[in-house]
Amino acid sequence: MGNRIVTERLVLEPLSQETARAVVGGAPDGLRRGEGWPHADTLDALGMVARHGSEAWLILENGVVVGDAGTHGPPDANRDVEIGYGLAEPARGRGLASEFVPALAQALLARPEVRRVVAREVLADNVPSRRALERAGFSLEREQDGLTWYVLSRPAPGGRPAG
Repeated sequence: MGNRIVTERLVLEPLSQETARAVVGGAPDGLRRGEGWPHADTLDALGMVARHGSEAWLILENGVVVGDAGTHGPPDANRDVEIGYGLAEPARGRGLASEFVPALAQALLARPEVRRVVAREVLADNVPSRRALERAGFSLEREQDGLTWYVLSRPAPGGRPAG
């Protein structure tokens, strides 16, 4: 399970497999839920945490869960780790993703086993999510069939991104 990540307005609180199971199963979980959370995409993502122990964080604003973020598993053979995230509808459009995406990406890149953080198959028409990734320093790797792939590499010595 990852570490707590704190930004100016948000706390990314590591999500345990037990809490994920409770949320997915509708059992008491002790969370203060913001309006619109969890939503269908959240339940799919938390299902991965509940079943497989994927790493995830709850996104808290003033102690209230407004979204979630996580990895799609451990780094792959290329040392790429894939992230996904979502905010409840009322929390969107307020710059929260532009605040937590870079913090999450940098926390992951600080791990020696991670070379790149990737966001794969982002809907091309999801402009707010794409802009959050771009503001965090991610580069568009490719676009195909209405989907986009983004990547953020660990800086090489001297400040340039590593290949």
